Amino acid sequence: MSIQDTLNTAYSKWMEDDGPESQIVISSRVRLARNLSEQPFPHVMPQEGGQAVVEQVQGVIADPDAREQLGPMFYVPLEELGPLDRQILVEKHLISPQHASDERPFRGVALSPDEGVSIMINEEDHLRIQVLFPGLQLDAAWEMANRVDDAFENKLDFAFDELYGYLSCCPTNVGTGLRASVMMHLPALAMTNQAGRVFTALSKLGFVVRGLYGEGTEAKGNLFQVSNQVTLGPSEQEIVDSLLAVCRQLIEQEQLGRQSQMRERPAQIEDMVFRAYGVLTNARLINSDEAMFYLSCLRLGIDLGLLHNVSKRTLNELLVRTRAAFLQKDAKDAMDSFNRSLKRADIIREALKVSE
Repeated sequence: MSIQDTLNTAYSKWMEDDGPESQIVISSRVRLARNLSEQPFPHVMPQEGGQAVVEQVQGVIADPDAREQLGPMFYVPLEELGPLDRQILVEKHLISPQHASDERPFRGVALSPDEGVSIMINEEDHLRIQVLFPGLQLDAAWEMANRVDDAFENKLDFAFDELYGYLSCCPTNVGTGLRASVMMHLPALAMTNQAGRVFTALSKLGFVVRGLYGEGTEAKGNLFQVSNQVTLGPSEQEIVDSLLAVCRQLIEQEQLGRQSQMRERPAQIEDMVFRAYGVLTNARLINSDEAMFYLSCLRLGIDLGLLHNVSKRTLNELLVRTRAAFLQKDAKDAMDSFNRSLKRADIIREALKVSE
């Protein structure tokens, strides 16, 4: 697999629709922040330091012993990609918006062929190891992230303090350096106006709820990322277990909300689902916010057994295929909002036609 395959294909491993609790949970992510002991943090590191980090990471990826734990991976220098291609990697959740916009040299990403593992190099930290799996698979994601971490730590000297743990550019990542997050579809909590109350309660317990692309992004299409805030003190397994417990509670509340809505407002729910299907299969112009809302309605319709001719994998892929950078990818000239809406509607109609 090459970077062009990644850029030309919307699909990533996290889009599979057969993960545990997939009726509510889209994906599970574990990310580890790591830094090399002999180099300054990236924001104060000279260019030669950045080059040294890249070379060491490439050396580990090519090392036969490390590859037994890592599996095959390929490295992509971000300076060789244009802004549009970098944004596609953001839309596929393979790199962060910050990594895409940073113009410093010697930044890159290492990817597994199925894109389940991605490693950002010289972002806020020297390494950001990410594992992204479909459905509620935090334990499996942590197990894989730990294996990748071990493969690098066997070859590299990470910055570590006996008292504070792994050292990071950002104090909020010191300790385990672990951020776990779960992307959830919570339309019932939103419809019943419970989401705000529930998310406020979560923040008091040390968790944070963000939008589709994490920090600083707005929740759209009833998609929310729930993640831990505390990285210092509890162990990695304790962080994962506590987030799992919270997610199971959210799943239960969402399921109860859906049952309540279908019991008390069946006609309104059915109308919302089939109206969304009618719009998406016939509209000629759809903006981004409309697409996210109507795709959310279709996802709910599938989970409630109202729709049988659309797959959730198709909807997951459309989350990427209908974003601005991916729409622009095949266009020869820059597209304005009108033409993006035109192409977005065409892509959705064709995708749903195939699903029929």
